[in-house]
Formats: sequence, C-alpha cells, structure tokens
Amino acid sequence: MEPALGKPGFFRNVMVRLLVFGVFVVIVRFAYVITVAGESCTVGDFCFFSIPQRARTIAVSSGETSKEWIGAVRFYSSVFQDLMAGGYLSPESKSLCVESPAGQDVVALREIGVVDAVGIAKKPSKPLVKSGEGKRIPFGEDSFDFIFSAAGGIERSSAPVEFAAEVGRTLRPGGIAVFHVKANDTYSFNSFVDLFNCCKVEKSHDIEGFDSSMPHIRELVLRKEGARVSSDPKSGSSSNGKCYVPGYKQELVNHAEPLIEEEPLKPWITLKRNVKNIKYLPSMVDISFKNRYVYVDVGARSYGSSIGSWFRKQYPKQNKTFHVYAIEADKHFHKEYELKKGITLLPYAAWVKNETLTFEINGDPGDKEKVAAAKGRGMGRIQPVKNPGGFDGGEIERIQGFDFADWLKNTVSENDFVVMKMDVEGTEFDLIPRLFETGAICLVDEIFLECHYNRWQRCCPGQRSPKYEKTYDQCLQLFTSLRQSGVLVHQWW
Repeated sequence: MEPALGKPGFFRNVMVRLLVFGVFVVIVRFAYVITVAGESCTVGDFCFFSIPQRARTIAVSSGETSKEWIGAVRFYSSVFQDLMAGGYLSPESKSLCVESPAGQDVVALREIGVVDAVGIAKKPSKPLVKSGEGKRIPFGEDSFDFIFSAAGGIERSSAPVEFAAEVGRTLRPGGIAVFHVKANDTYSFNSFVDLFNCCKVEKSHDIEGFDSSMPHIRELVLRKEGARVSSDPKSGSSSNGKCYVPGYKQELVNHAEPLIEEEPLKPWITLKRNVKNIKYLPSMVDISFKNRYVYVDVGARSYGSSIGSWFRKQYPKQNKTFHVYAIEADKHFHKEYELKKGITLLPYAAWVKNETLTFEINGDPGDKEKVAAAKGRGMGRIQPVKNPGGFDGGEIERIQGFDFADWLKNTVSENDFVVMKMDVEGTEFDLIPRLFETGAICLVDEIFLECHYNRWQRCCPGQRSPKYEKTYDQCLQLFTSLRQSGVLVHQWW
C-alpha cells in the first residue's frame, strides 16, 4: 500500500513543474515583446496582461511608484475620453504626447482605443516613449492629428517659441493640440496664445488635477489653421509701425500702486520710500510663457547702482534667468562691466536717432577732482552737437548716440518679457514719445522711470534745482499718459 500512496505526490510534482515552466515561457515571451520587439502587446504575442499591468512594468523602469503612475493613467484616460466626446479626438487619430518621460498619457490614449499613439522625452521609456523634446520633435511636417502636452511641459521648456513652432509644424491642418498649463491669469493666458501663430483657441476651461502639487489645471484646446496676420491690432502692432497696448496689459495698470500726485518736499526720501509700495508685474501674474527674459537699464551708471543692488537682488524673477543690457555712455563705468556675466554693455547714449552728441559734465573744468567726482555720478543731459562752446562751467565730451527705439525693436520681440529702468537726466521727455511713435513701447512689459524736474534742493531749503526745466506736474503728466495708454510704469528715484 505504501508505493501506491506515492503516485499522487509524483504526479503533483510533475504538474507543478509544468505549470511553472508554462508561466516562465509566458514571462519570457512578454519580456521579448516589450524589450525587443518594441511593439504593443496583442493576444498573438502571448501578452495576457492588461494595460494597467503594462503600466506597472513601465513605471518600475521609470522610477515611479505603481500607485501614482496608475493614478496618472486613469486621470489622462478620463481627460482623453472627454476630448473624444467633444469631437477633438478619435480612435483613428495619429497622436503624439510631447515631454512624456513616463508615458502615462500614451498608455491612457491606447487604453481608450487610440492605438497609433507615441510619446517623446529626453529620457525615453521604450517602447511607448521615444527620444526627443518639444523644441525638436523628431517627426516630419503634418505628421499628427492630435498632440498633447501635460502640465509643466511647455512651462519648463527653455525655448517655448521653438516648442510652439514644432507643434505647429508637426500638426496636420485642422489637427488638435491640447495643453495642460497653469495660465491662471489673463496675462499668462495671452502670452501662451501669442506663441501659436498657427492656431486658434477652440476651448479653454479649468479642470481638476490628479495630485496636490497642481490641484487645478487650465486645459487649452487649439486647432491648426493658417498663420495669423501680423498687422492685426490684437497682436499689438500695425502696418505703420505704431502699436496698441493689448487690453489685458491695460487691466494690470489698474492694480498698480497709485502715483504720487502732490510734489514731495523731500523727493529723495519720498520716492525712495515709495519703492516699498511698488506692485511688480511678476508678483501679479505668471510670466512662464515668454521666450526670453530681458532687463534693459538705460542710464545704468555703475553695476551696483541698480543692476547689482536692486534688480538682481530684489526684482521678483520667478526663477527666470534675465539677460541684462546696460546702456551707459560714461567711460568711467565701462571697465567694471567687462567681467560681469549675463550683461551686455552698450557704451553709447540712448537717443532718438543715430548721431554724435555732447555731454556736459558739471563742475569746474580746472578742478580735476570735482570733474572726476562728477564723472563718478554720471554725465548730465545729452544734446545734439550744435554749439559745443555754449556750455558754462562744465566739461564737454562727445559721445555716440543711437536710436534707442529702433535698437529695442531689433533686439526684443513681443514674445519676450522686457523690464526697463530709465534714468537719463531729462532725456526721458525725448525718448518716451519716440517709443510711442515707433511702436517700441508695446515691447516693454514694465518700466521704472526716474523723471527729472526742477526739484527742491537738499542743500538749500526753499530753492529749486536749476539743472532741469521741467516741473513736477509735467513729470506727473508723463507718468499719467503712460498708464492711460496701458503701460505699467512706476515712479523711480
């Protein structure tokens, strides 16, 4: 009887080994399909796992936790189902997910039946995500019916203009591009839309995010059409060179700090204190959707005068890297800019046209120490060369002036974020009208302007400075006219 009792155990061991071997064969076959074949699983490929299971496999390789990764897949599946219900996506749509390192959005597309879907990222997760990036999409023109970019994609791009251009290039006419962005204010929304000259906005609405880091997302649906006409007043420019400040920029002026309407008796104190009241543009809006970030210091003087002491330390930059243009005609300050990184020095005088100018350096020409001290404070008011011998009590120096408005139009674009500080010893009454005349004013997002007038002197109570002819009321009118035109300008000192 004892040998008979051993047969069930023998057969049981054989069956277990066969089962283990069968599972091993399936696993090997599945691994081959995923890692070698690089194609989607089908029943003929012995792939008996559901898409969520494949998601877990890719999640492990991408370093994500399974629960979070699967949660993202479910979120995107819901998003794409809504887009499909709205007629923006179909199972036949050839689709691309841009900046999709972990591939959740690609998996979600395939899960709802969009089989022809692929993603690109710098660090791909094969087979669903291939090597590429938003500013260099590795596909030909008009390749896709549907392009999707998840939250943070275009916002983190170092070249959003190129990103937008690549989306427009690879999207077929009539195709749909969907972006998940923050864009929670009119400034960032319009900045984003301005990137896409190829498309029009089909839909814009807020949706709930899938994690606490971004609880609310703006979903923007764009449809590819022809290129926009650049002379459209809504774009900020017209055929005659003048410009119209967009309404969304004009609205920001209403949130700015009030202007100081009464002339201060001690302007060197009042204006300095007013800096604490200034509402900086980046503290009011999101500036993420800009191509470059530029600070133009007109009348920069020394590096520590405003660039080093104020702009780089105090201006809220939202972690953006700004390129600085320092415009300073006084040779006394040029040397210290030679070793400064991220700064381009323009050793000329900002003016209304290209011509030779004269500077009057206040002080007794015979007193070298006073002249040197005056140079250390910066030059005086610039004027075209007419009668160099007509200045009294000062040293005359010739310098090259350049058409500042023309330079600005050739240096920055509407897709750049431009901040300007202007301290030009009274020449603001020449430069500001020229900026309006040429349309260059529309390229500037925020201005910090020091207006020079015959202010009360610190040394001599009851006496006004004879250095400038303009009055405080004329300065106030200059500030008021700028704000009424939709330009966010602040009183500087």
